[in-house]
Amino acid sequence: MYTLLSGLYKYMFQKDEYCILILGLDNAGKTTFLEQSKTRFNKNYKGMSLSKITTTVGLNIGTVDVGKARLMFWDLGGQEELQSLWDKYYAECHGVIYVIDSTDEDRLAESKQAFDLPVNP
Repeated sequence: MYTLLSGLYKYMFQKDEYCILILGLDNAGKTTFLEQSKTRFNKNYKGMSLSKITTTVGLNIGTVDVGKARLMFWDLGGQEELQSLWDKYYAECHGVIYVIDSTDEDRLAESKQAFDLPVNP
């Protein structure tokens, strides 16, 4: 009986979860994108001041509910030392957002190189 009720509850109220990676070089605007997304889609979320956003060391996680779906954003640090960890998250994700700072023309080639990194199977 518990299994039946549990299944019914999940069918009625549980949202489908999708994991989205946010990748890009350091200081490209990944955390700013995440904060703006949370502010736009979560009614009661006030967000942090954009001037207080610092370099991500490791990972930031944000959740946004859109309709019957829950999007879990994983904002991974973009420092060169952390880029080697990006491929460890690919198997668990459903999508990738790659952020490029188009005003930093000096780093466009570096951004392309980071984007083209081979994925270890």
